[in-house]
Amino acid sequence: MTATIIDGKAIAADLRAKVAGEVARLQRDHHLTPGLAVVLVGSNPASEVYVRSKGKQTVEAGMQSFEHKLPQTASEAEVLALVAQLNADPAVHGILVQLPLPDQIDAQKVLNTIDPAKDVDGFHPINAGRLATGLPALTACTPLGCVMLAKAVLPNLSGLDAVVVGRSNIVGKPVAQLLLNENCTVTIAHSRTKDLAGVCRRADLLIAAVGRPEMIRGDWVKPGATVIDVGINRVPGKEAGKTRLVGDVAYDEALQVAGAITPVPGGVGPMTIACLLVNTVRAACAAIGLPAPSV
Repeated sequence: MTATIIDGKAIAADLRAKVAGEVARLQRDHHLTPGLAVVLVGSNPASEVYVRSKGKQTVEAGMQSFEHKLPQTASEAEVLALVAQLNADPAVHGILVQLPLPDQIDAQKVLNTIDPAKDVDGFHPINAGRLATGLPALTACTPLGCVMLAKAVLPNLSGLDAVVVGRSNIVGKPVAQLLLNENCTVTIAHSRTKDLAGVCRRADLLIAAVGRPEMIRGDWVKPGATVIDVGINRVPGKEAGKTRLVGDVAYDEALQVAGAITPVPGGVGPMTIACLLVNTVRAACAAIGLPAPSV
């Protein structure tokens, strides 16, 4: 048996098309154009590529894209002043500060300064707290994408045994909260979990977000389980000097055991930006008292 490959690119493209439809409706019926502001400090090559991609997809969906680039030497005060300016700008409905930030800037302080109503990354403690207590919240984009990918092959997650490997504030904890909201029985495991392989082997739904290349082997996967691989790790390629991207799951091994699995790349990654657009549209609707959009 070979697993069904969950095509994150296709699912994300479909979601972006729905977002574009909602944006067109908001412009037509309410003269509202959602706006997303991205703040990039320094010149991290991976961050620059990601920010370019976000800007392109924001414009393609019919939204306004505001990009603010500050030098590597920017002070914390400069970044906080820019965030305050964006908080006060009515054309900006979503604010995203690209991480990592240079060492002289306290990332948590910056994230805490973003207006929670514009926190489309879902990292503000108020949004994290609302999610944890089951209240409506802007939710971190990667976890949201993970749940959507799982639902693409498992329309009803209720009652499933879900194991999340990883306990970060960015993925592990929020995806566990979302799965609890779907009535899964959730275990959060991590690199120090006793018998991690045995814990993973119980999972009907296994979400790998531990940040270690191919740590989860094929024989850790329950036959027929759905595997969502959040990991993006660069490892040496077969040719000298070349690198390749791998996930946290040994893909070729798991492909022979799982019922469905996301590839790396082309799985969770495209969903993260699509969910960022969803959050921006939600924030724009909330800003003028409209009901939540249908995406």
